[in-house]
Amino acid sequence: MRIIRTKAELKAHVRELKRSGKTIGLVPTMGFLHEGHLSLIDIARGKADAVIVSVFVNPTQFAPNEDFDSYPRDFDRDAALCAEHGANAVFAPEPEEMYDPSASTWVEEVSLSKPLCGASRPTFFRGVTTVVSKLFHLAQPDIAVFGQKDAQQLLVVSRMVRDLDFPIEIIAAPLVRGQDGLALSSRNRYLTPDEHLRATNLHRSLVEARAKIEAARAVKSEFIEAAKEVITAAGGKVDYVSALDRTTLREPTAGTTQILLAAAAWFGTTRLIDNELIDF
Repeated sequence: MRIIRTKAELKAHVRELKRSGKTIGLVPTMGFLHEGHLSLIDIARGKADAVIVSVFVNPTQFAPNEDFDSYPRDFDRDAALCAEHGANAVFAPEPEEMYDPSASTWVEEVSLSKPLCGASRPTFFRGVTTVVSKLFHLAQPDIAVFGQKDAQQLLVVSRMVRDLDFPIEIIAAPLVRGQDGLALSSRNRYLTPDEHLRATNLHRSLVEARAKIEAARAVKSEFIEAAKEVITAAGGKVDYVSALDRTTLREPTAGTTQILLAAAAWFGTTRLIDNELIDF
């Protein structure tokens, strides 16, 4: 497995793969890999001849008051796991390699990126779509795999690919949970044991709300408020709990058949997200 640090080296590697007729799968990550990330690599290995994993903590998707500097990093462990799961290369650039100091161009989706996480992190998705578009241009993948845990990100990236005509198939990978139901996340390491235990109520709140929505075949405000109360009672600080049309990320209408039930909450100093998909 190759460790690639520069854009020029990645382009050369991609040319080699293309010349040999190999299809390419890309798995974009910010590193500190867990079983959720590894499931993305496994899926990519089953759908492409060569898999490139990017390990890059992207500074442009962090606001000044967020955790860019403290975001967990362990590159040696990440590289070993990528090799173990059959990746052909790891692209791990430094920020100054990815972004010229005078860079002034952004890629921005302006509809799906506005609610949910976009409301409380207004610059987040602009950073995501910009870095992902750069990775797409550099790696030229045939497929790219994104996890369902970041459901809004998956929708935003899929819309960008559609709107900008990237010749890439976006594959949605199932959300992976721990045995206690907590969605796997690199940020889980911030949680104390007590916070981790209380944070499992984030998922419980969504499971209970999902059951009510499915039984009523409708989204009602009392279902959402009850979910918020479960989180608050567990010591969490609610950012949002919302049930939106999964295609538009707007309020459901009478014709809505696919719902994204999503939540974000703080437990201690750690902001966690989770979601459930509902089909009528």
